[in-house]
Amino acid sequence: MDDVFAALANPVRRALLDFLKGKDGQTLGELERQTQLTRFGVMKHLKVLEDARLVLTRKVGREKHHYLNPAPIQLVSDRWISRYAAPQVAAMANLKALLEANDPMSTVPTHVYELFIRATPEALWAVLTDDSKTPLYEHFNMTSRTDWRVGGAREYFMGERRVIEGQLVEIDPPRRIVMTFSAQWAPDVAVDRPSRVTWEITPIGTDACKLTLIHDGFGGETATSKAVAHGWPEGLSRLKTLVETGVAFVVAPSAA
Repeated sequence: MDDVFAALANPVRRALLDFLKGKDGQTLGELERQTQLTRFGVMKHLKVLEDARLVLTRKVGREKHHYLNPAPIQLVSDRWISRYAAPQVAAMANLKALLEANDPMSTVPTHVYELFIRATPEALWAVLTDDSKTPLYEHFNMTSRTDWRVGGAREYFMGERRVIEGQLVEIDPPRRIVMTFSAQWAPDVAVDRPSRVTWEITPIGTDACKLTLIHDGFGGETATSKAVAHGWPEGLSRLKTLVETGVAFVVAPSAA
């Protein structure tokens, strides 16, 4: 975590994170115009943030877009913040802003998260595709029921209430899962069009992997695009703990 603290120690890099908080997915040129630095200077600072995994990049056409990755900050919170302080500190991990797009299924992602996990892709895949493991890492300890085939349904429940429904679009073990995502937990999200969630697993060496989660296709700023930013950082951090240790990281509900 030293690289995370070193990256955050510089005010210029914190400002770049603030710019991305205001509008995620910006290009180098867009970020440069908001600073008094040269293009090379901005590139140097972005490289430090990328090395610390606080900023992720994805190429769309000829442009490189930059995205906040709150997962490292969530891991810092998980390690040092007590469960009593967690509700107040949780906002630190919610650095994701919303990128409006005219194309309902834009190729520019809206939420991008990345984690390195000390486990093989097969071990991570086994947890992700085991419905009995879902409540051990999902936000609000949600359960799931899945028909594991392309075109099959994947549903999430809180108790007996279905809160998310989706359909599996792509299954490529142990590398990739793509599904539609239709939130049903409240009237404001239930009217939104289905979005898309992609899980990408990349092997690193013989006993580690990189997990990238992309949630896109909102069709602009919607109630769903705002709401999901609160759940993904927690769920991914809990997933990392479960896969690496075999022990569930239990998050106590905050007091009302």
